[in-house]
Amino acid sequence: MRGILSSSSALLRRAGAQLSRTDCSSPSASATSPLRRSPLQNGKRDTFCSLWFKGRSVSTTVDMQLDYESDPPLDDTKAIEKESSLNVAVSQLAIDFDRDSNLCLERFSRARKASVVSTGSLKLDLALGVGGLPKGRMVEIYGKEASGKTTLALHVIKEAQKNGGYCAYIDAENAFNPSFAESIGVDSERLLIAQPDSAENSLSIVAALIPKCEIEGEIYTNCGDIQSHLMTRALRKIQYTLCRSETLIIFVNQVRTKRTSSNPGIYKEVPCGGNALGFYAAVRMRTSRRELRYSEDEATGVGISVQIIKNKLAPANLKKEAGIDITFGKGICHESEILETASSVGVILKDGCGYWINNEFLAGKVEAEKFLRENAAVADEICNTVRNEFLQR
Repeated sequence: MRGILSSSSALLRRAGAQLSRTDCSSPSASATSPLRRSPLQNGKRDTFCSLWFKGRSVSTTVDMQLDYESDPPLDDTKAIEKESSLNVAVSQLAIDFDRDSNLCLERFSRARKASVVSTGSLKLDLALGVGGLPKGRMVEIYGKEASGKTTLALHVIKEAQKNGGYCAYIDAENAFNPSFAESIGVDSERLLIAQPDSAENSLSIVAALIPKCEIEGEIYTNCGDIQSHLMTRALRKIQYTLCRSETLIIFVNQVRTKRTSSNPGIYKEVPCGGNALGFYAAVRMRTSRRELRYSEDEATGVGISVQIIKNKLAPANLKKEAGIDITFGKGICHESEILETASSVGVILKDGCGYWINNEFLAGKVEAEKFLRENAAVADEICNTVRNEFLQR
């Protein structure tokens, strides 16, 4: 459009020069001249000429912009007709398909705050931005061995059972330890456990999903692509069912080292199972092991770091990592997290080396953690206060 307007301006300059030599007021000149008066001359604009070029009238640049920038007046009748047509189309789609498959902005606004299940770690719940893992979505936890993946998954089961939920543990690795789960707080009598022999029977820990071709085929048969295809097909099928039933699925995955194409001498860690799980998962967390925790020269626990790789339910500028302390045989150290987080926001007052909790002064961190451990109601109240303080920001 800019090129056309520039060409028309040059033509108009030549036409103006021709007008200076031609008497436009003469009837004979008006009849023979290729220049005509523009019909847009209505007294509100300066006098100008319109050049007829190849059967089209080319006016000045200003008039062309005025013509394109002017919008037609709003017609309420047409707007009402469009809205009525849209309602008829949506009603027809609800009859032909499922009513819940249609988009409703009002229903979407009501469900803006997703229902979540706590991870069992106050720090991780706050780092996720919504207070836990969202129901009706897929979550992937991956990392190296002994990095706290199973412990974190069992804590989610514990929190779900605490709120009356039903849980199933699909153990594809045949490594489930009921004693360890009960020490964390999982009710094993209300937990469904399955140990499938192939990926076609069930989906669980992605790295341990074995296609039937790998069981029945030769030992050197490459079934990596088949495993990825199985994951893609299965996740596509269960995605809609998860949303309808508000079921949370957690995939506990391992990592493999992969050589980079740009630098063959450098290896990077990638999760197993292809790219489908990373696409469908609403939350992806990577666990890594840090230093050991000692008490009187004896290792009593380990610290892990949980890095949030992907989170569809929180702003991008939110904190992406949470440090968690795990006690061997007991799981996540809740009291230490509550004490540290509540002190940072002023819910618990720190006075020197002591703490003020529930109008009671406790000298030292060990005594304060013991108080929270023995008074679960006070600990839960402090935890809920801290959650509301962070999530309302």
